[in-house]
Amino acid sequence: MPLTREPVSQSLLYPRVSLYALMLAAAGIPLYIHLPRFASVNLGIGLGTVGVILMGIRLIDLVQDPLIGWALDRWARAQRVFAAAAALGLAFGFPALFMLQPGEGITFRLTLVLVLLFSAYSLGMILLYGRSAMLAKQATTAEITRMAAYREGGMLLGVVLVAIAPTLLVLLGASAQGYPALGWGLGTLALMTAVLARSIWRRPVQLGTALNLQGLATSGAARLLLLALINSLPVAITSTLFLFFVEDRLDLADQSGLLLLLFFASAGLSVPLWARISRQLGPRNTLLIAMPLAVCAFVGAAFLAPGNLIGFAIICLASGGALGADMVILPVMFSMALVRANLRASTAFGIWSFAGKLGLALAAFLVLPTLQWSGFEPGAENTPQALAALNGAYAILPCLLKLAAIGLAMTLPTEDTAT
Repeated sequence: MPLTREPVSQSLLYPRVSLYALMLAAAGIPLYIHLPRFASVNLGIGLGTVGVILMGIRLIDLVQDPLIGWALDRWARAQRVFAAAAALGLAFGFPALFMLQPGEGITFRLTLVLVLLFSAYSLGMILLYGRSAMLAKQATTAEITRMAAYREGGMLLGVVLVAIAPTLLVLLGASAQGYPALGWGLGTLALMTAVLARSIWRRPVQLGTALNLQGLATSGAARLLLLALINSLPVAITSTLFLFFVEDRLDLADQSGLLLLLFFASAGLSVPLWARISRQLGPRNTLLIAMPLAVCAFVGAAFLAPGNLIGFAIICLASGGALGADMVILPVMFSMALVRANLRASTAFGIWSFAGKLGLALAAFLVLPTLQWSGFEPGAENTPQALAALNGAYAILPCLLKLAAIGLAMTLPTEDTAT
């Protein structure tokens, strides 16, 4: 049943959704890609310790994310307050993070700042995705997919901007690899977004029935949650290890920003294509096209020789294009399962958010200490055995996990795309 809509800035609704998504994506990239290297190189914290910190924060999320989702549904009329709180947390946290200096108590100080940042990030993400049906002009698969294309387009634009930002900032004379300037830039972006996107949170919320395990199971949402967790692991591992692989395994340190740009630009450009294919073939069938393509596109990374910029650039373009499908389709499938079952979306997306971040934490907790035990040291002269461990963790393990996700996706029911 279509939800009642309030005619608030309809012409700019989806662009404002894109802007809020851009802010969150710009916040996510430093946390998931730049943080391990910043903490190890700039702050002198071991990779194993970084992995433990991230896993500890995920344990907080185990309780926090579902509670955030519950609170968003419990106080639905306060969504503008929640949206502003998320932006303010990011606005304060990023300058504080990248102004940290090594010294006594640095691990404790880093952990405190990261708890703030991840909490604000969680609040914004759960709000944005939990309100998918509300932010779409109609609660149909086609319209939610269209809104999701704008949302993920904004996400990917934010990723691209932040991927190249440190390199550009260094070229402009910024110190400490550009990280302090990046922190202030992200803080400013968060404040601007809080003001410019505030009108989207005036739209009315229609709550469903309370969430329970039976509802998740019978709606199919529980199976999608499991798929989201397994499918997040390959991206989590490659995101965590990207800079290490490019700089230490391929010896392409000066090209890391360009390669990130290629990857996420390809993902962003593919989003409209995957949204159109999904409307024609259905979400499940589209996933079963895109996910094997991701494996075929990425597996060649394991066989690249050091210095092979062109080869890895091609892999970034191809695997980025395949990623666009995951980003659009899985959240839409989850949203529609909740709409059809009339379940409270924010509470459910609190669990969804935790599942995705659990994948990132597992990647950091398992892969980073393993690399440290193998003798790998970022930015140092590494042994062939250490580089082989990095190669296997970055390029082979994600493909095996993706194959497991494909097997689970094949068990999903087909559905009518015209709803």
